[in-house]
Amino acid sequence: MEQIRNPFKRGLKEGKLQIGFWTALADAYVAEILATVGYDWLLIDNEHAPNDVRTTLAQLQAIAPYHSHAIVRPAENETALIKRYLDIGTQTLLVPMINTPEQARAAVAATRYPPDGIRGVGSALARASRWNRVSGYLHSAADELCMLVQAETTQAVGNLAAIAAVDGVDGVFFGPADLSASMGLIGKPGDERVVQTVCDGIRTVCQTGKAAGVLTSDQKLVRRYIDAGATFVAVGNDIGILGAGAKQLLDAWSAHR
Repeated sequence: MEQIRNPFKRGLKEGKLQIGFWTALADAYVAEILATVGYDWLLIDNEHAPNDVRTTLAQLQAIAPYHSHAIVRPAENETALIKRYLDIGTQTLLVPMINTPEQARAAVAATRYPPDGIRGVGSALARASRWNRVSGYLHSAADELCMLVQAETTQAVGNLAAIAAVDGVDGVFFGPADLSASMGLIGKPGDERVVQTVCDGIRTVCQTGKAAGVLTSDQKLVRRYIDAGATFVAVGNDIGILGAGAKQLLDAWSAHR
């Protein structure tokens, strides 16, 4: 078998705008429904959603036949976790709470086999290599892996250029919710001070030649972030859409009860 390509990574290099969606319901059936919609990428969240390795695997398998590219966010920047997500076939990782270039380098090292990194060699047991049926997987795996790191604090913002410059980092993703908390504005990700910080950060990352991304369900802010240079943008999440849709339907009929 040939190495499985990563169209999302290729899109980042080409500067192509890729629109994404957050899936946090931790269910493969939901993930497959979303995959049929046609988003460029879907984020499987292991940080704030009740996912684990097995539920993530099921969602990767559900998304695989469709256009959408699956991105996995682990709970933390931890070598053993990253290894497990890579082995089940994750090609793009979004690692949260990266505040320093040293942390970024550690995340990258966890995705590379020795001598370039510290990823454990278990490809014979791994879906990633299709159980060693992908020819030359150990030598070519890194070519198709995409490492995104998340800037969510004022410390990360202060280190942005150095973080983005780390070899192996493909993009920096901004988390306005945590960033607003770090700025003393918890619960106000749409505050102009937060928005301006994110816009400035996007420009800083782009100046290093790396891609910048962000999550927001505020459609006006989506446009501002794209105009600032963001090329991978998540525009909503499954929990928000389900809750809002159900509430809207109930409100429409509540007067008739």
